[in-house]
Amino acid sequence: MPHSQSAVSKVQILLSRWDKGSALVRGEILVEFLKNCVGKTGPELEQEFGQAASLFLTRLTAWLRLTYMMGSCIGLQLKALHVFLTATSGHHFMAEFIEVGGVLTLLEITGLKQSTESDKCDALKLLIVIASAGRQYKELICESYGIRSVAECLAKSKSEDTQDHARILLQLLAQGNPKYGLQVYKGLIALLPSTSPKAQQMALQNLRITQPIVKSASPSLVEPLLNLLATVHLEVQYEAIEFIRELMEYDIQNQLLEGLVRSLRPTREEVLKYQPKLAEALDGAPALSGPLPTFIKQAAAAKTIGILSRDSSGLAEHLLRMRVIQQLMYAMGNVDYADTQRQAALSLEYLVRIFPSVNEAVKQAMGEQLYELFMTNAENMYMSLNAVQADVLVSNKVTSSTAGTS
Repeated sequence: MPHSQSAVSKVQILLSRWDKGSALVRGEILVEFLKNCVGKTGPELEQEFGQAASLFLTRLTAWLRLTYMMGSCIGLQLKALHVFLTATSGHHFMAEFIEVGGVLTLLEITGLKQSTESDKCDALKLLIVIASAGRQYKELICESYGIRSVAECLAKSKSEDTQDHARILLQLLAQGNPKYGLQVYKGLIALLPSTSPKAQQMALQNLRITQPIVKSASPSLVEPLLNLLATVHLEVQYEAIEFIRELMEYDIQNQLLEGLVRSLRPTREEVLKYQPKLAEALDGAPALSGPLPTFIKQAAAAKTIGILSRDSSGLAEHLLRMRVIQQLMYAMGNVDYADTQRQAALSLEYLVRIFPSVNEAVKQAMGEQLYELFMTNAENMYMSLNAVQADVLVSNKVTSSTAGTS
């Protein structure tokens, strides 16, 4: 009994000190709390606070709601909340926190300009703990416009750690949450045009996991996914190509294949879009460094077509019906970008070796000398290609009827 009374007395002094204290005093109390209580279970926390832990939690939550927009000790408050929300057998703490609007406060912290990356990350960690507690909590986060808030945080954040926690939370919200799974999926698609390569990579990784959950593939995915082939970030391009491979099992297969074949022959407008204006060049502005995004996309499309053809003879035949041979030969003639020439040659070589009719059509269109060069060393033929040979490739007239599967 005396021990219990001393614990109660100690808590009363602590709460009184908190109520009367400045931000500095409260910060000191939180530092002490974290030193003593990290990793404690619900019953242990109750024991620490003389069965009145909820009174401290209520004060902590109220102070966070009052100060989160001004940034006073936010990190400490979030870390202290983490102790309560992760406490084993302390589920009532989570219920109390949610009851007073804790979820909305956390979501707002992730979107505030004045929030530090560390505070955003800590807020996301708490939301992950809440989402992991069950479907009703996932739904609550989604009902609080959580999908949009977390997706925006992922897109705008400058910290990889924050972005990774946003990715984990979005993935949690997509799984075991049938009411909002499709909404998460659409939110991930909306991230694909992001200016952050890391956000694009993470959105693709999540989409690859989420796609089998939502089952049907959205047609709105086609254009932003194909546009990612124009990226200079190889880790993003890799995820995009792998996702395209997986999407061959879905009903947007045809649209993706058509888009890939179309990318082999960019329009004049698509090329000029990225060319520096003549006036800028005259003003002494530096020309664009590196290859044009249109050509990077062309090379990646040629590479993807080769991968898909090797994956499935059915896909290869489907691509032949889309006149892919003519477009691959056209791409091989792009003397402005060697990687396009290389990737197109490798993909065409595979189709030539697999389909005799393609071999005949390509041999006829190229002529004996160019065909010999192609078959001897397709990967490096661009190094020995002269202007006349490049023109033969660009102006080839191979048609689907002469390069079919028969």
